[in-house]
Amino acid sequence: MKGPSPSIVIFGASGDLTWRKLVPALYNLYVKERLPQEFRIVGHARTEYTHEQFREHLHEGVEKFAEIDSGSWEQFAKNIYYVQGRYDEPGALQKLNDFVKEKEPANASRLYYLAVPPTVFAPIVNSLGKAHMARDNDRWCRVVFEKPFGHDLESARELNAIAHNVLDESQIYRIDHYLGKETVQNILVFRFANAIFEPVWNRNYIDHIQITAAESVDVGHRAHFYDEVGVLRDMFQNHLMQLLTLVSMEPPASFNADALRNEKVKVLASLRPMSPTTLADHSVRGQYEGYLKTDGVDPQSTTATFAALNLFIDNWRWQGVPFYLRSGKNLAEKTTDIVIHFKCPPHLLFDLDSDKEMSANYISLCIQPDEGIHLRFETKVPDTDSRMQSVDMEFHYSEEFGPMALPDAYERLLLDVLQGDAALFTRADEIELSWKLIDAIIEGWQTEYAPPLETYAPGSWGPQRAYNFLDNVGAHWIMGCEEHD
Repeated sequence: MKGPSPSIVIFGASGDLTWRKLVPALYNLYVKERLPQEFRIVGHARTEYTHEQFREHLHEGVEKFAEIDSGSWEQFAKNIYYVQGRYDEPGALQKLNDFVKEKEPANASRLYYLAVPPTVFAPIVNSLGKAHMARDNDRWCRVVFEKPFGHDLESARELNAIAHNVLDESQIYRIDHYLGKETVQNILVFRFANAIFEPVWNRNYIDHIQITAAESVDVGHRAHFYDEVGVLRDMFQNHLMQLLTLVSMEPPASFNADALRNEKVKVLASLRPMSPTTLADHSVRGQYEGYLKTDGVDPQSTTATFAALNLFIDNWRWQGVPFYLRSGKNLAEKTTDIVIHFKCPPHLLFDLDSDKEMSANYISLCIQPDEGIHLRFETKVPDTDSRMQSVDMEFHYSEEFGPMALPDAYERLLLDVLQGDAALFTRADEIELSWKLIDAIIEGWQTEYAPPLETYAPGSWGPQRAYNFLDNVGAHWIMGCEEHD
């Protein structure tokens, strides 16, 4: 890769994210020759490390999460350094800045990655500003924020204001690793590179849309954090809202970052607000059995570990089409998929068995774990008068391109940051509109109109009300990807 010589400075470099995701992703980019010929990775954290100790620590992570080659690792590791310190210590960032300047050429650019808890985003940004490390007319400087960006609308606005006081919006990259998944990006290709789908991608042909992001694990070691956050903040505000915008947005004029994000913002601005009096009919909340006994969880906690929402987009394309979203912990499977459920034909020409109902066509966009696309449609059974059967057309990345075809999401996202492509990163207005919707639901759940907090068995698909959530459209949850296996 040609381009400026970047210095990649990772705050919180001794943590799990750097060890498990960031450095393995950077190493893979290096092996694929997608990093500039000259670069530096400088870790900064409180832990005491020498440069060599830090490299050895990272080597263990790369061995576990990437296919490592000793020769390429040795060359890659020569570019790794470590500066011990606390971001809030007087002079700590100046010491870091002096060290990086010694190692980099005069025209080197800077990428700061905040692999730290969200509570210290603001202090680090302020410290970067005070140390004059965030702006330089002769080179680019970009800052990556991990999710969650804020705890609610008010905190997101405050953090945006602090960031904009030090940085231009063009320098800010709010990362959501879901957007780095190849199959998420494939939603746009599937919709806008295939003329057969776009004409029917609207209220005239689509009955409803289902989006599922299920996790089979419980809260585990994140119990204390999760109890303060809950499923709406943890999954809906970011991951599910992003999937919703991609599957429903209008075609952008180009794949330019601003054009793409403008269309996503229009979707979020068109979401129908959920009033307190409609909450019980349009949302489900649940908590898995045993959650209250988990270390770190308040024994009286009402935190939801499962939620389902029924949302509407009030615009020309989607008026009246229900969008059903669900996510939760300790569910039956780890899976993320989007099901586009089409309307049944307006008139049935063929006889059905008395115990059969007409089956609607649907498309399943499988995000994980078996990434691909499935289309279900009806066909005639041979040697019958008019008996029909549902059949499937399938595409799987692993079958088409091989089991190792899909890179980790962080590879794509880090490469985009280095190249200055913000298309897959959320903008300030996008973040705030998403929080506005989720805040209203969370606040409504504290009122008398809230749906009951139901318990559900670990390994199930959530509380009983969730199973019946689609009754009003005469449908049920479809596990489109699993049902094709």
